[in-house]
Amino acid sequence: MPTPEEKLAELGLSLPAPVALPPNLHLPFAFINVRGNRVLISGSPKANTEGAIDGPFGVVGSDWTTEQAYDEARDVGLTILSNLKAEIGELSRVAGWVRVFGMVNSAPGYAEQHLVINGFSDLIIEVFGPEVGRHARSAIGVAGLPMNFAMEIEGELILAD
Repeated sequence: MPTPEEKLAELGLSLPAPVALPPNLHLPFAFINVRGNRVLISGSPKANTEGAIDGPFGVVGSDWTTEQAYDEARDVGLTILSNLKAEIGELSRVAGWVRVFGMVNSAPGYAEQHLVINGFSDLIIEVFGPEVGRHARSAIGVAGLPMNFAMEIEGELILAD
């Protein structure tokens, strides 16, 4: 079975640089918080190839279609994997994804948040396989997110001993 890094290459995907915060932005938390064999992932946006925060910005259901937002959620996943790899070394250290929580900045009446966050979930299962990648998940709509993000995704996973 290929490693997660090999699977990313097979899929034609590459990881952006880990998120690099601009000097004027203070976040008193870590995007990746390792505690023993548990890894907690803070709500994350996506980064561009150089690691600068790159949204997505706006409201799903008015600025973004469900299909566009699905692709953006997949890109958020690549950023999370980049931040994770920077913190733990090799992605093959992941023994199991436990939980994912997706928040979608939603237009009034928009009800396809679950389809948006499928972009993230589908990526994780493709890269890690169904046993390691399988996770519990919630996806909710919210009236706004910090910095006008269209979505934030957080999660929890377990590392191999």
